[in-house]
Amino acid sequence: MLRCFILDDYQQVALRMADWSPLSGRVEVHALPGHIGEQNELVATLAEADIVLAMRERTPFLDALLARLPRLRLLTTTGMVNAAIDIAAAARRGITVCGTRGGAGAAAELAWGLLLAVMRHLPQEVAGLRQGGPWQTSVGHDLNGRTLGLLGLGRLGTRMARYGQAFDMKVIAWSPHLTQERADAAGVALVGKDTLFQHADVLAVQMVLSATTRGLVGARELALMPPHAVLVNTSRGPLVDEAALIAALENKRLLGAGLDVFEQEPLPADHPFRRLPNVVATPHLGYVTEETYRCFFADTVENIAAWMAGAPVRVIGAPD
Repeated sequence: MLRCFILDDYQQVALRMADWSPLSGRVEVHALPGHIGEQNELVATLAEADIVLAMRERTPFLDALLARLPRLRLLTTTGMVNAAIDIAAAARRGITVCGTRGGAGAAAELAWGLLLAVMRHLPQEVAGLRQGGPWQTSVGHDLNGRTLGLLGLGRLGTRMARYGQAFDMKVIAWSPHLTQERADAAGVALVGKDTLFQHADVLAVQMVLSATTRGLVGARELALMPPHAVLVNTSRGPLVDEAALIAALENKRLLGAGLDVFEQEPLPADHPFRRLPNVVATPHLGYVTEETYRCFFADTVENIAAWMAGAPVRVIGAPD
């Protein structure tokens, strides 16, 4: 009997979000409800694991950890990109790495919700109403007529472009490899990097995390932004220099930020993002919808069954 461990099942829904019966009698599945950040505890928990499902990039599976998990043979991750997994090290150790499907729709919808919450001061107004406080305490801002700057124009960025256009915003975009053809197809103006930051009333970060994009939004870039600008990040926390963003928000160099992703997750209890009044933060909920979860876990069952049959699917890092 093989043993499969599902990490970070915070809502304890993994086993009911898919039909696991195709693995019955062959795989023993254990869903772990909390995050395990301490390395020795993680190794002890996964010591008997043949299969692990990693939730996004929350747990780094680098060579040092893989070396301590000699039974591990299949590592599957939600999504098809996971910068926290050392794919080459896994291959050297005979570990197959597979991904799952999962669209950009849920994350884009949350990004727009965070933006509206910042622009209209929704957390403060909702809290005041619930607590019986004063009736109306803030003055919000329109999106109509403002400029939406997209740092990246992939699946998520393209959706955000459509949302911005629906709100009658001007949409501009930049990324290192963005082409004029792609920008034209999305109805977006392609601009230079500095121009993006200088003219974005709203900057939406939509990049994939890699060695070259880590810290792409730093103190220099934030200083270029207008003081009334809002930054929204539902992609990956390390794309933005966290210390520089905190300084800009504390000094009111920006109007605010809507954040769903962070350098460290879960976010420490004393972190400034938990207390800054111009931040609307959520606990990495971008992908947390029933529809996305059903896709993640159904694909995981399929990944395991296919791997056991000797014909793995959705292999990450497989040769062309």
